Amino acid sequence: MAASEGGSGGMTEYIQHHLTHLTVGEGFWSVHLDSVIFFFALAALFVITFVAVARRATSGVPGRFQTAVELLVEYVDGIVKQTFHGQSKLIAPLAITIFMLVFLMNFMDMLPVDALPSLGEAFGIDHLRIVSTADINTTLGMALCVFFLIQYVGIKHKGLGLFFGEFFTAPFHAHGTVGRVLTAAPNFLLRVIEECVRPISLSLRLFGNMYAGELIFILIACLTLDATLAHVSTFGFGTIQFAADVLWTAFHILIIVLQAFIFMMLTIVYLSIAAARH
Repeated sequence: MAASEGGSGGMTEYIQHHLTHLTVGEGFWSVHLDSVIFFFALAALFVITFVAVARRATSGVPGRFQTAVELLVEYVDGIVKQTFHGQSKLIAPLAITIFMLVFLMNFMDMLPVDALPSLGEAFGIDHLRIVSTADINTTLGMALCVFFLIQYVGIKHKGLGLFFGEFFTAPFHAHGTVGRVLTAAPNFLLRVIEECVRPISLSLRLFGNMYAGELIFILIACLTLDATLAHVSTFGFGTIQFAADVLWTAFHILIIVLQAFIFMMLTIVYLSIAAARH
């Protein structure tokens, strides 16, 4: 896994190794198999867990886990009611699903850097990245799904005529035929830019934060990359590594939750804007 040679060369190879995906195919058609596997595995875990809680839910005194799930559902449902002003039974379940999926994928970063990659090597897997949200393909794919949902919700609430009509009549409102003709092109250009920026900003924000968090954990691991118990520096660097790991873990937990919340909130806000009549 890590390079056998010491020094900066070994550190560089170690970092590159941990930032390389398990890939099938070549070029544009290549697939990061590790991101796909962990995405669907965590999605299955989420579905199975929530279905099990729903089936075992009681009207009496709930257990701790059921209470936690109910608090989460009620909290997200309250946010949706305050933010989304349209009528849709899809938005609240969608928001909970987005939050939990992003949170679970982000939380994989809490596992030790070498834990699952070392296990993968035991089965002949050379590369294995476990944080799917640190892969731009995953975050962009999720953002594109949100983008298409925005179009669907907009058309459903407004109809085709009004939905596409707003491309030429907002944000600049003009009176009279001449004014509408003059503002049609700027309105259309700004709307296209707005629609394109949404999936890009959603995907890059989540990807950037999680990629940076994963990279910092790898850099912390490099402090004792070639350490041996016989060398006195091992104890010094080991102490620094432990302290840095604890501090960054505590801070990164906030990032994990916050990024899941932001992705969910922006999705709700975008869907609310799409459903609103301008």
